[in-house]
Amino acid sequence: MNYVFVYGTLRRGERNHYLLKNAKLLYEQAWTFGQLFDTPYHFPVLYESPNNKIYGELYEITEDELKLLDRLEGFEEGKENNYYERKIKTIFTDQGCFDAYVYIDTKRHIEVSKEILNGDWKVYQLEQSRPEYIDYFAYGSCMDHERFQKHGVDHYFQNVKGTGILNGYSLRFSLPTSDAGKADIVEDKVGIVEGIVYQIPFEATHYLYRREGVAIGLYRPAVITVEINGRNIENVLTFIVIDKKEETPPSCLYAKEIFRGAKGYLSEGYIKSLQQHVKQLQLASKK
Repeated sequence: MNYVFVYGTLRRGERNHYLLKNAKLLYEQAWTFGQLFDTPYHFPVLYESPNNKIYGELYEITEDELKLLDRLEGFEEGKENNYYERKIKTIFTDQGCFDAYVYIDTKRHIEVSKEILNGDWKVYQLEQSRPEYIDYFAYGSCMDHERFQKHGVDHYFQNVKGTGILNGYSLRFSLPTSDAGKADIVEDKVGIVEGIVYQIPFEATHYLYRREGVAIGLYRPAVITVEINGRNIENVLTFIVIDKKEETPPSCLYAKEIFRGAKGYLSEGYIKSLQQHVKQLQLASKK
């Protein structure tokens, strides 16, 4: 059994993903350590580094699929001047660690143009393209229009495309802060997270990045696929906690914002299950 971690043009929606069309996607929010760079040829290269997190997808592949990837990456077993070396690295997911193949430019001989500081090729491309409008999936307090009004940014969030369904994730409160736990999405392959999908002007991302504490490492932007009325919507922006901890119950005010924003958009069954989860966390914290 072979595992491979892909971080660039082999990811879903990218131009070389067809090589993995029959491979089993294990996790789409996987990460490892490294340093990611763009190139003049519009594909990224990965250098080894112990300090930065690089995000991508983890697949289970066959020997034939591995040979196809080797050919794409210019790797040949035993050859000295490969474009990339195929190495085994530890890959981290929300459900544990895997040892997987990763293609790395160990000799640093591929020309690079700039470092991708957020470590995510898909987010980097979204930021570089600067489209006039993007889709944004809110699943926590960012569903609360009253809070947008208080911050004077409600004009950014007028266009609601619908209720988004994110399959394979669960909503958890895995970011402890000084005023209790904050919402997060955790990839568990079995859960469902409901949220509101907004179409927002690209300039609104500046507000969202500040609100989510991206610069100080609380949340990271991510590009996901959500379902609206049975149709998949790709390249949707959301935010995910970077350093997940054991769940902490949310404050009463924070929970109020979530449920106030959810009303009229999310299903009654989902809201009830989330309310029950919050109640269980609160009871457990008092023991």
